[in-house]
Amino acid sequence: MTIHIGANPGDIAETVLLPGDPYRAKWAAETFLEDVKLVNEVRGMLGFTGTWNGHRVTIQGSGMGMPSLSIYVNELIKDYDAKTLIRIGSCGGMQPQVGIRDVILASTSSTISTPSIGIFKELNFAPSADFGLLHKAFHAAEKKGITTHVGGIYSADVFYDERPDLNEQMTRHGILAVEMEAAELYNLALRYNRRALAVLTVSDHLQTGEALPSEDREKSFGDMVEIALEAAFS
Repeated sequence: MTIHIGANPGDIAETVLLPGDPYRAKWAAETFLEDVKLVNEVRGMLGFTGTWNGHRVTIQGSGMGMPSLSIYVNELIKDYDAKTLIRIGSCGGMQPQVGIRDVILASTSSTISTPSIGIFKELNFAPSADFGLLHKAFHAAEKKGITTHVGGIYSADVFYDERPDLNEQMTRHGILAVEMEAAELYNLALRYNRRALAVLTVSDHLQTGEALPSEDREKSFGDMVEIALEAAFS
């Protein structure tokens, strides 16, 4: 048991999926896993462990933003020895070729700052995904016929952004999408020699103003969960 995770030793699987929303964690666990057990509800940040095709999996909410994710990932790695951590979440498209419902596999994540900035100081460290997971996720998506993009994303500190100039530069330099957590996940995974990947569904688009209707999100997010699970265990 840790400060933020109430699970007992052995309750957390070596493979953890990390949606930001704890209720998305609940939905994903009940939809895709068997023999599901609630293992965490501290501060309402729900976590569940079950099995997928015979493999143990934990799905743990991580909250919004890198500081929140950093808390959960640090504890999952240091106290529960999680070895594979895959973020599953939504993102905002930033390139014209990126469409609503498309899946993005983040090979790298750029950012202004992360909770790790105190370690890196003046260094602009470039955190990247685990290539093995990335490769398997791409083939899983391809097999399902899902339009998928692989490349760099931007992890923002703020949701209500007032930096159109920065968005312009991100787009100019080929950044596929924006979200709020992946850069710190990659930092921590690299620091502790763990595998990490962000599998993201485009739910809205910064250029076109399009947004995925709430009633259509479940099916699209389901594809993302399946890709993450297949990447982890194929």
